[in-house]
Amino acid sequence: MDTWWWQAFSDLMLPLDCAGCGEYGTRLCRRCLAELGGGVARPVRPHPAPAGLPAVRAAVPYQGAARALLLEHKERGALWLARVLGAVLASVVHASPACRHLPWAGHVLLVPVPSAPRAVRSRGHDPVRRMASYAAAELRRAGVPARAAPLLGQRRRVSDQSGLDAEGRAANVAGALRVVPGGGAVLARGRVVLVDDLMTTGATLAEAARAVRKSREEDNRNCGPGLMEGRSDGYPADFRGSRGAWLPRAAVIASSPSSFEINRN
Repeated sequence: MDTWWWQAFSDLMLPLDCAGCGEYGTRLCRRCLAELGGGVARPVRPHPAPAGLPAVRAAVPYQGAARALLLEHKERGALWLARVLGAVLASVVHASPACRHLPWAGHVLLVPVPSAPRAVRSRGHDPVRRMASYAAAELRRAGVPARAAPLLGQRRRVSDQSGLDAEGRAANVAGALRVVPGGGAVLARGRVVLVDDLMTTGATLAEAARAVRKSREEDNRNCGPGLMEGRSDGYPADFRGSRGAWLPRAAVIASSPSSFEINRN
């Protein structure tokens, strides 16, 4: 059953509380907004990191208001938060090397990690795809040629990731994603940034990167501006991954607090 209409009705008829902290009288208080979007995007890395994980940047640790707001949007149908979260995601993408020194007529492709079809049906929306669209629009307003490119799909059903450790999550999603037919040609024409709302173990982003690399190999083309020859450390330069593989970049709104600590100098 779709829930968006009920959420819209509730927003109109019921008293407003902050989605982040519960403060009465506003849907999003200034304090929670500052906590969500007031940081500087930084490289993050889980430990242990799964093989093939690209360079990832995140805005905030997954705690406090950020955690509450992401859950409100994803699980409780607060669709109005997509614009706010999209703006934060855009700031993370903007800090990525993918947005630097774009070639003439080049653009940035925001490729959302897909939700499972049954999750989309249950929630009534695809949260990451929605945020990617808002993020791309925000980037264009800032002068960055960007578009949302939902080019990944599931090849097979995966189990619920909650409760699984890093090894279990990696096994659960291994080989689960693919680039949709015709998507490889689109990927070759832009700089690819994989986007998601949250990174915990990095297993899903690593699988998404694998699917993108595989599509490139199958197309048997020279590397274009999209899959930058980059290390998994998030810094600009033309390098190869640890096994010589082409790696896209990745951007998330939130990541586990420990992943920020690992990258602190």
